[in-house]
Amino acid sequence: MIEMFDERILATGRLPLFGFFVAFIITFVLTRVNVRLIRADVRWWFRNVTVGDLHIHHVVFGVVLMLLGGVGSFAVPDAYVGLEVGAAVVFGMGSALVLDEFALILHLSDVYWTEKGRASVDAVFVAIAVTGLLLLGIRPLGYEGIAPDPGTGILTRVYAVSLVVNLVFAVITLMKGKIWTGLIGLFVPALLIVGAIRVARPGSPWSRWRYGPDSRKYRRAVRREKQFRRPLIRGKIWVQEFIAGRHDLIPPELLQRRAEAAERTRRRLRGARMAARAERGTAAGRRAARRAARRAARQAQDGTRRRASARAERKAAARTLSQVRRRTTSRMRARALERRGRRSRRGGEFPPGVRPGGRLPPTPPEPAEPVQPAEPARLGEPAAGKGDDPQP
Repeated sequence: MIEMFDERILATGRLPLFGFFVAFIITFVLTRVNVRLIRADVRWWFRNVTVGDLHIHHVVFGVVLMLLGGVGSFAVPDAYVGLEVGAAVVFGMGSALVLDEFALILHLSDVYWTEKGRASVDAVFVAIAVTGLLLLGIRPLGYEGIAPDPGTGILTRVYAVSLVVNLVFAVITLMKGKIWTGLIGLFVPALLIVGAIRVARPGSPWSRWRYGPDSRKYRRAVRREKQFRRPLIRGKIWVQEFIAGRHDLIPPELLQRRAEAAERTRRRLRGARMAARAERGTAAGRRAARRAARRAARQAQDGTRRRASARAERKAAARTLSQVRRRTTSRMRARALERRGRRSRRGGEFPPGVRPGGRLPPTPPEPAEPVQPAEPARLGEPAAGKGDDPQP
């Protein structure tokens, strides 16, 4: 292991790059441990750095460290290898802090623990992979042993052609949505050839420009995405969440959109409830009006019935009274006829024009006899009494 380190790192002058690589990995791991403990709200651990209401993200410290390390690497002379390694270490620490919040820089929003925050982990993994390949001595877009012609000072034809071909294949691979294949293919050109030949991923720029929705290539791309790509993505997400924590929060803009949608829904429901309440009030008013009309109709009908019943009762009472009067008159007339008949029978004859048992004509009243005043009694003559016959 030591011999390999001496041969691959010290002998090739890659010690500053090795310091950058180690500092980058250690800083990233410690940063993730720190933010996960802060998220878990552990009492004995640190808290977020704030100034008043302002939350200072660690990307700020990363930018400062990158500036110090970059300027220091330029300022340190070549003979001071230790200082150069120190500058590389500082630059690696700053790079880890910056790339750990790459999603925040990309979206200009605090999406650290959201699904969009996985872009930061992807950027860190890409940086580790590229730095590891450089440590192994693999050159991007070139071959070992091909150098500029010392006589003319220009690149050899083979290197120029390989450089152009690799760049074209890298661009095609990236446009087909194969990010990892394109980046690693810069160091392993054979991967660029494979990525450029195979079908593009669904939703990539190449797929939108070249594949129709019903084409055979698009269907094959969708089938390969389901069979191969999605299991790999699930495995990558599991590794990312195992190292960096779960990104399960809702993005702030999505929260804002959801809040706005909820507010619009509440307003629509409030309007619907008010309309329903008004409709119910109108319907209740209509029902009350109908009930009042029915009540008035019943009262009118009851009054008509009562008036009709009163009229019928009055008519019945009048009929009963007339019948009683007729019966009484008949009885009185019958009695009068019977008395007159008895008197006629006692007299032996009936009045002219009257049959026995018939009606008697009205009898005119007999004239009253004039009353003569009695003569005063003379002296010595007895008074005439009632029933005494007068003497001649």
